[in-house]
Amino acid sequence: MRKSSTRSTGWFHSGSWRVGFSAVTGWVVVCAALVSPLLGGEEPLTLKGHTAEVSSVVFSADGKWLASGSNDRTVKVWDATSGRETLTLKGHTGSVVSVTFSSDGKRLASASGDKTVKVWDVATTEETLTLKGHTHPVTRVAFSPDGKRLATASWDRTAKVWDAMSGEEMLTLKGHTGWVFDVAFSADGKWLASTSGLPPDPDTPGEVIVWNAMSGQKRRLLKRHKGWIFSVAFSPDGKRMASASGDWTVKVWDATSGQETLTLKGHTGPVTSVAFSADGKWLMSASFDKTVKMWDATSGRQTRTFNGHTAEVICVVFSPDNKRLASASADQTVKVWDVTPRAE
Repeated sequence: MRKSSTRSTGWFHSGSWRVGFSAVTGWVVVCAALVSPLLGGEEPLTLKGHTAEVSSVVFSADGKWLASGSNDRTVKVWDATSGRETLTLKGHTGSVVSVTFSSDGKRLASASGDKTVKVWDVATTEETLTLKGHTHPVTRVAFSPDGKRLATASWDRTAKVWDAMSGEEMLTLKGHTGWVFDVAFSADGKWLASTSGLPPDPDTPGEVIVWNAMSGQKRRLLKRHKGWIFSVAFSPDGKRMASASGDWTVKVWDATSGQETLTLKGHTGPVTSVAFSADGKWLMSASFDKTVKMWDATSGRQTRTFNGHTAEVICVVFSPDNKRLASASADQTVKVWDVTPRAE
């Protein structure tokens, strides 16, 4: 595996390779980012307000709002159309590395290097739950599609499933031998995928484990990457999964059989995240090479390379209607792009 040289930032370094770990409180990059050049002659909407790297961004289910989490220990909520900052949520004592809306948009969950997850009432801005149970930084949080459960990933080598209303810990998923970077529910909520890498060497093969999200039973172990696996995503129809790795590749898998169907090569640095478009036609990947690439999710053909942020992009999401993209970056901004995916 090739390694990328990087400039000095607040990220954890392992030789010439880095993992996105905050020296202050600890956090891991667990999400990819999508940026774009000028498309249709329009400048992207740039959201400024965070005072440190922005590590996560997410649209609400109706596409009206964006939430972002940052190394500045805050969560911000923005009007996705105007870019106006509407809320700043404070309470974490460590970097906020992951944010997610519930499907009804009424709740927002945030994961932090302070080893906790907080659930917020969006209307009142009140912190309704603080989930404590992980013994190391929490790297990812995800609502189940029905909003009744939360899944979390942590450097303590476990994933957990929680009751999203009471905060009760329902499952602790043990099986990873390394740090757990990401968790993702399938669209029907039946399956949960988690990714990991074995410290301290990022060149060791990572793994994806697929679990029964209700029983916690391990369904499948996928080990074909040559480096840590930072991100995993199910396609909207649940038939495929995609994974992003420090080995500079993205892999696409048959979610039922576990067979590797595509290996996407083109990045010149570790790939931090991957995301399907809402219609499942496109796959995006983001990398330490400061680019995001768009791929045909069926053929694996690379269709575009996007550039725009002035520092590493860390997270990307499509809006529910597929007309906009939001990207979060180490340049302390979120950008919203009005784009419709198309082949070059």
